[in-house]
Amino acid sequence: MLKLYTDAASKGSPGPTGLGALIIANHQQYQLTATMACADNHHGEFAAARFGFQSLLDRFGPQQTVLFYTDSRVLSDAIGKNYTKHYQSELAALNQLIGQFTTVVTQWIPDQQNHGAHHLANQALRTLE
Repeated sequence: MLKLYTDAASKGSPGPTGLGALIIANHQQYQLTATMACADNHHGEFAAARFGFQSLLDRFGPQQTVLFYTDSRVLSDAIGKNYTKHYQSELAALNQLIGQFTTVVTQWIPDQQNHGAHHLANQALRTLE
């Protein structure tokens, strides 16, 4: 079983955006960052999730059970309902990745429980300054 925590941090809306993904597998942590030149926070959250799931596929392959944690209500609700009014293309791209795994359980968590991914997103954002 793999645990994935993701977050995004934007400077401005839209603006430069840092993406963070924290993977926990076999009692080891993998801390990953990426950047986007310009995005608002919601687009950043979807991008961070895609980045995280793509990283899982690249490192561990698709035959996995994934516990996915996000502090974005928009993202967690979109995945849970398989619908979003404003981010359909982002959700479709994310669902293509999620669909490759055996099982994915998505859970919204409060900001306080997502410090690792939050820190990574802010670290990535600082590289754009």
